[in-house]
Amino acid sequence: MANRKFLYEGKAKMLYEGDSPDELIQVFKDDATAFDGKKKGSIGEKGKLNNTISSKIFEFLEAEGIKTHFLKKISDTEAIVRKVEIIPVEVVIRNIAAGSLSKRMGIQEGLPLNETIVEFYYKSDELGDPMINEDHIRAFELATDEEIAFIKKEAIKINSLLDPFFAKINITLVDYKLEFGRYKGEVILADEISPDGCRLWDRETGERLDKDRFRRDLGKIEESYQEVCNRVMATS
Repeated sequence: MANRKFLYEGKAKMLYEGDSPDELIQVFKDDATAFDGKKKGSIGEKGKLNNTISSKIFEFLEAEGIKTHFLKKISDTEAIVRKVEIIPVEVVIRNIAAGSLSKRMGIQEGLPLNETIVEFYYKSDELGDPMINEDHIRAFELATDEEIAFIKKEAIKINSLLDPFFAKINITLVDYKLEFGRYKGEVILADEISPDGCRLWDRETGERLDKDRFRRDLGKIEESYQEVCNRVMATS
């Protein structure tokens, strides 16, 4: 990356200019944060593992007709992606009660939901990514009505693909975060899909295989990320 222009650094990734104006190089880091950056640390080979996992999942989604920013994995920690304008709305899909939903509703973690819940959060580290609804999105012009409708529909479609994808490798997809961006007049899936932004539980033991192991000081963090990577890469 020494010869490329540095553009942006987030909590988990860095972005550099690509070979064309429409492309970026996305570099995954080993840094780990939780609780809106209040807890910081490092997970060994997290960048390599998350890049491998996310690349495989994006390739799967692309093959299933989901348009994404992903183009090509080019090294252990680097991938070429389309340059998108990120829509500042994080989409959280919940299949099972866990985390903030359990706290908010007073529900025990692990309770299957009668139907999938789609939540919206304003993407702002400074504000702690507060939950918002479609009225907020419209009022503050974060996205158009058409974009909101598309994002919600696409999120449900992605969930219908990822839930069985993970089930086949004996993992329960509890909940996860998606981000979308604008690219040449279209809204496409962006960011990453990895144990950093997903709750992934072993279907037999219930063992957590995601960043909750870092958040809750459960140990075996690297081993859990590696286990997810091994299972994901074993898919056809």
